[in-house]
Amino acid sequence: MKNPKSAPTTTRLPVGEACGKDAHRSLKASLLVKDGIIVTLGDKGRVLRGHSILCEDGKISKIAKTSEFKGEYSKTLLADGKVVLPGFINSHMHFYSTMVRGLGKAKSSANFQEVLENLWWRLDKKLSLDDCYYSALLPLIDAIKRGTTTLIDHHASPMAARGSLDLIAKAVKETGLRASLCYELSDRDGEKVAQDGIDENIAFIKRCQKDKDEQLKALFGLHASFTINDKTMEKAARAGHDLGAGFHVHTAEAKSDQDFNEKNFGMRVVERLHKFGILGPKSIAAHCVHVTDKEMDLLKSTDTAVAHNPQSNMNNAVGVADIIKMQAKGILVGLGTDAMTVNMLEELRAALWAQHLAKDNPSCGFMEAASTLLFNNSKIANRHWGVKLGVIEEGAGADLAIMDYHPPTQFDETTVLGHMIFGLSQSFVDSTIASGRVLMEGKKLCLDLDEAAIAAKSMELSKKLWQRF
Repeated sequence: MKNPKSAPTTTRLPVGEACGKDAHRSLKASLLVKDGIIVTLGDKGRVLRGHSILCEDGKISKIAKTSEFKGEYSKTLLADGKVVLPGFINSHMHFYSTMVRGLGKAKSSANFQEVLENLWWRLDKKLSLDDCYYSALLPLIDAIKRGTTTLIDHHASPMAARGSLDLIAKAVKETGLRASLCYELSDRDGEKVAQDGIDENIAFIKRCQKDKDEQLKALFGLHASFTINDKTMEKAARAGHDLGAGFHVHTAEAKSDQDFNEKNFGMRVVERLHKFGILGPKSIAAHCVHVTDKEMDLLKSTDTAVAHNPQSNMNNAVGVADIIKMQAKGILVGLGTDAMTVNMLEELRAALWAQHLAKDNPSCGFMEAASTLLFNNSKIANRHWGVKLGVIEEGAGADLAIMDYHPPTQFDETTVLGHMIFGLSQSFVDSTIASGRVLMEGKKLCLDLDEAAIAAKSMELSKKLWQRF
């Protein structure tokens, strides 16, 4: 249903009225999110009742008591009976894994190295450019449904590397979300493919630097230290440094990564990355399950961010990263999903349970786990975007997740984190807003995209992919 652009619209969220496509297109339009319980997160960490949020030009321009908003706005969302949160951020994702769902052709694997060889490295070599586009589009749509508005992705398609990031960027633009993209450089498929990976990273980083598109950012992607030789690592490091880019790399995900580096390079993973200048405040070290105190100290001294991925780590039986010790040392530890989900509250719960189990202590790790998603992912994103994300405050990006929730117990600054993990995590996202654009309203997508047709096309492509597997 389209509304005349000249007439402001007011929609009470529970009604689920179809939202106009124009609501997601225009950054200039004003959007008032009225009432609801606002959870700001961030340093101030306020829980506000009787307040509203005005979004203009893609940012939050005003937060005040509802009575102060008397003007006319392009659109008003009545969020009473809802909780309004900052849009969630995912600090480590792999869109390309979408088309593996249900695949039963991979050999049974006894360890992580075999998981890579029997499944992921066989899959990524068979991906086409069309596969790259559709495998990104579907999880991005799913992210909207889960209130996730920013994703930091790590892509691999060795035989279709060149142009792959532009197609993924196309999917990002079409969904209205924010994403940082990179290509997974590796030597495992030969020198030519490795050079393609370097060139793809360089081309996309240059595109983002030129376009200055608020939706798209870039990192220089590396698979892992154990699949990159010194010559390629040196070329990648030089290229990244020349462009002023950070790096995104799997780091000591399994013990086998450490064993390989010690045997072949005479140093541990983090030490080798440090040697080549890969670490730093713009870089993300994903996983860090098998790092020593000395390696943690290097991560801290270089101000490198870590992306924790508990569900993936447990699924691959590689262990549980010691995020309690890392954060005690002052390392910035965020939360990723490694493609297991785009539901960040689900991942947060898994992070807490994993710490309990690993430490054999049901009382440890609450703040450390909660901080990864609710505070630290914001800090990681803010290193890459020119606008503040992951917090509801004036001047921040207008990225919001509006969730169904009637608190059954005290709901304020002292209890909100408990509600996030044990209550809101079991609730539904009603509406999602990114850069002030309504992407989903009343649980209905507001996109120029046919989700069923996209899924049907993905099924068609995946059948061919599985035949090539």
